[in-house]
Amino acid sequence: MKSGLNKTRVKEISKLKGEPKWMLDFRLKACDKFMELSNPIFGPELKINFDDITYYKRATSSIVDDWNEVPTDIKNTFSNIGLIDAEKKYLGGVGAQYESEVVYHNMLEEVEKNNIIFCDTDTALKKYPDIFKKYFNNLVKYDENKYTALNGAVWSGGTFIYVPPHTKIDRPLQSYFRINSKQMGQFERTIIVVDEGSELHYMEGCTAPTYTSDSLHAAVVEIYVMKDAKCRYTTIQNWSSDVYNLVTKRAIVEENGLMEWIDGNIGSKVNMKYPCCILNGDYASGNCISIAVAKDEQVQDTGAKMIHLAPHTKSNIISKSISLKGGNASYRGTVYISSKAEYSNSTVKCDTIIVDDDSKSDTIPKNKVQNTTSTLEHEATVSKIDEEKLFYLMSRGLTIDKAKELLIMGFIDRFREELPMEYAVELNALLKNYF
Repeated sequence: MKSGLNKTRVKEISKLKGEPKWMLDFRLKACDKFMELSNPIFGPELKINFDDITYYKRATSSIVDDWNEVPTDIKNTFSNIGLIDAEKKYLGGVGAQYESEVVYHNMLEEVEKNNIIFCDTDTALKKYPDIFKKYFNNLVKYDENKYTALNGAVWSGGTFIYVPPHTKIDRPLQSYFRINSKQMGQFERTIIVVDEGSELHYMEGCTAPTYTSDSLHAAVVEIYVMKDAKCRYTTIQNWSSDVYNLVTKRAIVEENGLMEWIDGNIGSKVNMKYPCCILNGDYASGNCISIAVAKDEQVQDTGAKMIHLAPHTKSNIISKSISLKGGNASYRGTVYISSKAEYSNSTVKCDTIIVDDDSKSDTIPKNKVQNTTSTLEHEATVSKIDEEKLFYLMSRGLTIDKAKELLIMGFIDRFREELPMEYAVELNALLKNYF
């Protein structure tokens, strides 16, 4: 498909996908809104030429559940990043999205026998139309900003999960997202519903090779955590340095539910991502533990949002940022405790290490409490690497680079502790390339 975005292109995408009329109408409304809205007035400058972006590219004609049936070039790409090895070792099920669509999807027997729906979002639209329509565009509206509108107009692929009531699966479900072409846009739409009393751990990985021109990743994630349910969403993002990553992630949490965002931000040219929890039921909880690493003029503008709407709700934000070699890693977050959210509490802890004089970081919190019975604690530190600790390690025979690496890895221990062993090892390998 040609680059550039207009209504004709939107109609072509919808026709190729064989979508119902209501989805085409939705896409056209979103396209109008995208044309109308401007870039955000906060955060880093976004220099995106939308006319150069390819908005839809089909890598293969069908989704397969047998790895041997995936086209060789696509199979080689995912094998090189360890997709199948990871599935064999740990995962309950896996989906792989290459460019605009999911090309490989597999579920273990454990998933199927528990009646868990785990498929790509395009399939969910056709196979489960009632449940899809119930949750689509309800939590993240298409007209919220320029990039939610863009996603609404051209979304393709993504993950759809529905976990029935009182269902638990021992192993995580996972998806990989790969941009493999220059000036490519990827706009997956993910919807996750964890019904009453159920538990889910979902993991995603994101990669792209480096090109001389920019690509765009603008995703939308909507998560529904019902009464007494738990959901953990783990992301390890390693986009290349020519990708704009502009993602809206939001969860609504009902009575006594728990939502956890485990968010690793390593790559991309510009990254703007602030996972959100709307604590809508009594005793609902939300956690976000994140790291952001920026080097070589990369901009990591990340953080979290916690919106308390009910009594006795609880939230916790832990943010670790590292800036080195001219990078900019900043925390931007919001905590809002409404007048109805009495006896609630929130803690925010933001720590940043600036490795050299060429790098920078900012902490930009926005906190508001509208009742007298709730508490909010906010702590922020910005520092350079401890010279005494550095000297001590070098006196024991380490080089300055190895000593810095050791101190930084210790700095992010809290994040690594939340990852399965296989992914902690993978994260260590990715980070070592940065130092």
